[in-house]
Order: sequence, then C-alpha cells, then structure tokens
Amino acid sequence: MRQSRRLKRMERNNKNHFVRLNLIPMLDVLSVLVFFLLFHSFNGDIPEQHLALPQSIVETKPRGTVAISVTPDAVLIQGEPVMKTTALYDDRLGTVPEVTNRLAEIQRSMANDASTKTLAANETREITLLADKNIPFTALKKIMTSCTASGYGKISLAVIQKAAHS
Repeated sequence: MRQSRRLKRMERNNKNHFVRLNLIPMLDVLSVLVFFLLFHSFNGDIPEQHLALPQSIVETKPRGTVAISVTPDAVLIQGEPVMKTTALYDDRLGTVPEVTNRLAEIQRSMANDASTKTLAANETREITLLADKNIPFTALKKIMTSCTASGYGKISLAVIQKAAHS
C-alpha cells in the first residue's frame, strides 16, 4: 500500500519531535511550594498571646478542693511536700500513709474552721490531682486509693485540653 504525500510528511515531522520535559518551571513551582509550607507550618501549639481578659462578677463561690501535685521529684498536697515520688514506685504499697495523714490534718483544720461547719453532712469532699505526664498511672492510682480511703469521694485528674482533630 502506497502512502500519500501528506502521511509521509506527517510521519517525517513527528519522528523528530519527542516530548521534552522542561524542568526549570517545575522546579520553580516546587521551590515556591516548599517555602510556602515551611513558612506557614508550626508544631501544632498555638503561640503564646498576651491577652487582656475581661473581668467578671462571680455570684457563686468556687468549690474548695484539695490540690495534690505529683512532680517527678515530690508529692505536694496544698503546696506542701509530703513525700518523694520515687516511693510511689514500690509495688508493695497499696495506699500511701503520708497522703492519708496529710489529708486527715487538712480535714481536722477544716473542721475547726467556722465556714465549713455550714456544709451539709452528705456533701462529698473533692480532690484535684495534678500530675506530670511521665508519672505512671499505677503511682497515681495509689494516691487516688489513699484519697478515697480518707473520705474524699470526688477525684478530678487535671489535664491540658487540646482541640479535637476532625
């Protein structure tokens, strides 16, 4: 079969033209994209902002809770050191006597205070537990067990709340 002149010409012209990829514009776009992402990315924490918060009038008084802080070094109840944190890692302990004794002291001092005598007898006492994130939960569980043995029915574990990822 004979080819027409037109087909021969098209074949000849297309044979020499192969696809050439021009890399320079593509590299320009990629470098701009990389700089944009580096400039606008951060580690997920919101940078600290200095804000002037509004003032408010509180009509109900906040509930008084006993604060227990567990640092990597010591256990503090109401800001006073009670024991070393390393003693909590002993597996033989079920409850912590130092915590129980300190909570009993706080309870006695609150009983002597005239403002707490107006509390209802069935009202439960509260504990707020603030712990370092590296403290194992088994150590915190011993402190919580000691608190419930001392008559504190509500134990709150303080955490930092982050936004949920959707």
